[in-house]
Amino acid sequence: MTTRLLLSAVALAATSGVAFADAHSCTFEAEVADFTQDQIDALYECVRDDLPAAYGAGDNEVAATYREWQAASTGPAAPGFHGGRFLNTFVNEVGYAEYIRYEEDDEAFEMPVGSVIAKESYTLRDGAPRIGPLFIMTRGETAEYPETDGWIYSAVQPNGDPMGISQSFCHDCHGGFAFGDSLGYPALEVRLGQ
Repeated sequence: MTTRLLLSAVALAATSGVAFADAHSCTFEAEVADFTQDQIDALYECVRDDLPAAYGAGDNEVAATYREWQAASTGPAAPGFHGGRFLNTFVNEVGYAEYIRYEEDDEAFEMPVGSVIAKESYTLRDGAPRIGPLFIMTRGETAEYPETDGWIYSAVQPNGDPMGISQSFCHDCHGGFAFGDSLGYPALEVRLGQ
C-alpha cells in the first residue's frame, strides 16, 4: 500500500531541516502503522516547538527545563508503548551517561538517584498531530519507594497541568523491564550510536 504525506512544505522539511512551529498547518494521509522514518521525522517537525510550549504552560519544573537536557535518541520512532503515541526521550545530566548505555540484560543495573527522564508524546488523529502528555520518571532511593523499585512516575498534560496517575499503573508495565532498571528504551533504530 502506498502512503502519501500531504503537507504543503513539511515534505521538504524532512530533507532540508526546516522547522515548523505550527502543528495546525500539518496534515497527513497515512496510517501511522505505515509511516516511514521520513514521515515520522516530518511529523515531529510539526510539533517540535509546540511540545515544550504546551507542557511549560503550567508550573512543573521538569516541563520547564527538559529541553535543556540531552536527547536520548536520534528522534522519535514508530509508536508503541504509552498508548500508541510517538515518543521522544530526554534525560537530565545526572542520568544521561547511564541511560544511553541502553542496559537491558543486567538485573543489577540501576540508574543514579536523581536521574530524571522526560518523554514527549504525541499522536496523529484525523490526519492531524495531537500533543499527548509529557511522561516523567524520577529515580529515588529503592528503599524509599520499594513498590516501584525506586521510581517515581508523573506526567504533565498538554495544557501544562499535572496529570493524575497511579504509581502502580505505570510500574505494572515498567516493572517488566527488570533487567534494565524498569526502563523501556527508545526503539533500536533511533538509539544513539546504534
